[in-house]
Amino acid sequence: MLLGLAIDRAPFGFDRAIMLGLRTPGHLEVPVGPRGLKAAMIDVTALGSVPILTTVVLAVVGLQLVMRRWASALLTVAATASAGVMVEMLKAEVGRPRPTLVPHLVDASGLSFPSGHSAGSASVYLTMAALATQVVEGEAVRRYLIAVGVLLVGAIGVSRVYLGVHWPSDVMAGWSFGTLWALGWWTLGARFRDKVGTEGEKALGRA
Repeated sequence: MLLGLAIDRAPFGFDRAIMLGLRTPGHLEVPVGPRGLKAAMIDVTALGSVPILTTVVLAVVGLQLVMRRWASALLTVAATASAGVMVEMLKAEVGRPRPTLVPHLVDASGLSFPSGHSAGSASVYLTMAALATQVVEGEAVRRYLIAVGVLLVGAIGVSRVYLGVHWPSDVMAGWSFGTLWALGWWTLGARFRDKVGTEGEKALGRA
């Protein structure tokens, strides 16, 4: 249903309203907000780029291997790599072009739906946070990890709309995809640990 709506009805009324609301009337090349906000949004949006996400995944997987969290490392690699493939397939299926309602404030190419930065960052940051909650101790720590992941993913998605390179509905679709993706992989991780336990996971690396 969502794919059908994206093809047949995009952009939605709220898409246009939000994007225009983030620009100065009569000067659509000028974003609203205080001085420095544009530069900050450009920095934030980079956190959802493929090079940054790849670097973060490699760093986290390296830490998981050092800690002998073999299942966590495998799940992280599988989840993040397969997410990228799925997002590209969705983009090709929908074929929605990028918005031209307002000037783009950063270079962007390719198709628009779902937002790759939003879907990618949600798939990576939320999946890693979700898997981490299964191995860390303390409810406060678990909540902190999820909160950081959600805030980071939220900021990246907002930056894509602010910079004019995605419709809000692109970003919402990316968030939805990434959240469901993270929940799915969290479930797989939970089922695995129910069977072998934390010590069993470490023992796999010594086998």
